[in-house]
Amino acid sequence: MKQLTLKGEFTVEGKGLHTGAHIKATFLPAPDNHGYKIQRTDVEGEPIIDALAENVVATQRGTVIGKGSVTISTIEHAMAALYACGVDNCLIRLDGPEIPILDGSAKPFFEAIMAVGLQEQTLDKEYYYIKHKVEVCNAETGSKLMVLPDDEFSLDVKVNFDSSVLANQYATLDHIDDFGQEIAWSRTFVFVRDIEQLLHAGLIKGGDLDNAIVIYENPKSQAELDKLADMMGVPHHNATDYGYLNTVPLHAPNEPARHKLLDLIGDIALIGRPLKGRIIATRPGHNINTQLAKTIRADIKHLDVQAPPYNPNKEPLMDNITIRHHLPHRYPMLLVDKIIDKTDNYIVGVKNVTTNEPFFQGHFPQEPVMPGVLLVEAMAQTGGLLVLGAVEEPERYSTYFMKIDNVKFRQKVVPGDTLIFHVSFMTPMRRGMAVMKGRAFVGEKVVCECEFMAQIIKNK
Repeated sequence: MKQLTLKGEFTVEGKGLHTGAHIKATFLPAPDNHGYKIQRTDVEGEPIIDALAENVVATQRGTVIGKGSVTISTIEHAMAALYACGVDNCLIRLDGPEIPILDGSAKPFFEAIMAVGLQEQTLDKEYYYIKHKVEVCNAETGSKLMVLPDDEFSLDVKVNFDSSVLANQYATLDHIDDFGQEIAWSRTFVFVRDIEQLLHAGLIKGGDLDNAIVIYENPKSQAELDKLADMMGVPHHNATDYGYLNTVPLHAPNEPARHKLLDLIGDIALIGRPLKGRIIATRPGHNINTQLAKTIRADIKHLDVQAPPYNPNKEPLMDNITIRHHLPHRYPMLLVDKIIDKTDNYIVGVKNVTTNEPFFQGHFPQEPVMPGVLLVEAMAQTGGLLVLGAVEEPERYSTYFMKIDNVKFRQKVVPGDTLIFHVSFMTPMRRGMAVMKGRAFVGEKVVCECEFMAQIIKNK
């Protein structure tokens, strides 16, 4: 899939949850590989902050990113909507210190994105694939997030509170395409017992019964409850009547759990890539959510590039017989066993290296190592299958090297290794000329990489 941005711009405006100020946020299209960035137009120099996990500076009642003395609060609902809609690149221009709370959900953002539409871009999406269990825990709060391998992005969320009104709840999202129908409308919530403390901390100045579910379950005197109502500017409530104080009823019995799932999506969006994996969350919150995002971000930065996923049980796009139909190479020079993934811009091939390879007889008899030049040749053959996919009757063409640049060998390849080749176009193909980038992986490690130019020529 290609990267996506907004087809046009849109603006939302309203109160900030914590400042109470009237704030305007304008969402604009952005170029390939831009990611999510937020610009403070009310600050001198109009600084831009990347919406990435390493820039999270606080998580009390919302996710806050910052750079230097400049911060931006309550970003999670907008991030969740962008992420769920598949938007990869967006610039948000903001004239205040937080994104407006609106109705306390992601629905206004989601509907605005759907109304303006999405624009397909040039480059492919870069997914982050979960290939082994990732886990973060907080023993003090009992919070635990676990991510498991999955072909899609999906979530299971379990919450429990010391409350007679809101105890145990569960929410799940199996397909991100269902976000608008199942999750986007779920509103943030707060307990009456926490409101006074939050107000004294200078937070939720813009909170009211229109943008938050308010839960009353611990008895207070009528005078205490009236005082809190006056502080928030909401109607008085009978101190003996427990439950949800909102005039608008819950949209679903488990709306709070659904909102926790929404927040988790918004925080996971800060890894900077769409994720393929299933998150199982017990008592999630912004603090542990962003811990998980930071863990994944550290892995992304460490790996530089992630090896393509490989499931040997899955039927290949091209098997060895099909490859021989497209490529002129034969034993002992056919170095690609199968193709497991292919788009217009990239291709993924596999070679199983065995001890019976003929080159091991002389390279080297006592310590067999696959020659580096053959690694490059194998990547070129994989790239040839990508290039030949653009012509009719590919069996009548051959691919020839014209130039090889920036070759790096990082680790030796030996019998028993399974090589995964990822080859992609660096520029559009013109007049039968292709410039490509190739990487060879064993497991998660890059063993070889190079850039090369090739030309396809019709056979005589």
